[in-house]
Amino acid sequence: MKHLLILGCGWVGEELAKLYQSKGWQVWATTTQEEKYHRLKSDGIFAYVHNFDQEKELDLPLEVRFDAVVTSVPATAKNSLEDLGFRFYQVFRTLSAIAYDKHYFLSSVGVYPDIDGTFDERYNEEDKLTPKLRFAEKRLQSLPETTVFRLGGLFGKQRIFAKYFQNKIVTTGDQPANFIHLDDVLGLIDGAIEQKIQNGIYNLVCPEHPLKKDVIMKSAEKYILSYPAGFEPKDSFQKVVLGEELPLLLNYTFKYPSPLDF
Repeated sequence: MKHLLILGCGWVGEELAKLYQSKGWQVWATTTQEEKYHRLKSDGIFAYVHNFDQEKELDLPLEVRFDAVVTSVPATAKNSLEDLGFRFYQVFRTLSAIAYDKHYFLSSVGVYPDIDGTFDERYNEEDKLTPKLRFAEKRLQSLPETTVFRLGGLFGKQRIFAKYFQNKIVTTGDQPANFIHLDDVLGLIDGAIEQKIQNGIYNLVCPEHPLKKDVIMKSAEKYILSYPAGFEPKDSFQKVVLGEELPLLLNYTFKYPSPLDF
């Protein structure tokens, strides 16, 4: 039997847990929410309530060697570097104490600068990358067998882009959408785990980048939501993030190649 560990079982993590359980894997997962803990437990997942912002041991089974570990603990702009330092030291310490074959850290394409330009995995101007996100990536990249997945803006299921702009003024409508559907995130991560891809950094983003205003309007029509009150472009930088490497490596076909399809 194969074993998967998910640290920080959020929206993506929970879907990944269900997917791998359906494939016959044993799944372990941590969450900060009591409600989700009980939901995971009732689904047959070995769940723990654990907050990596606290100095507390995570009592994982030391006799188990995990075939894959997925870390989805967030690094956000609202956290101080000091807080992130503590949080990711705790993650690092947890992973250093267990046996695993491969480790995947879910980061964000927000690590690339908000300026005009096209960005792929070869972009290496460290001083222009978002410091807090890059700090978390580097901390976990110091662990063995670690790959970083930088996810685009994530939508699917009940997470509908137009929902957030109903009757509001949109200032970001002229920006390209660097998005990805949940189903494609799961498909790409699953392919990467199955094929044991080479360690590195991979962007997970749709191949097409329509303008956000077009995505909002199409999404509002599809789900019968109120339109925005108006569009007043402010920060209209043309930032396009490419995610061609991983699909090429896996010979993967996107279920949703464009955010207009969400």
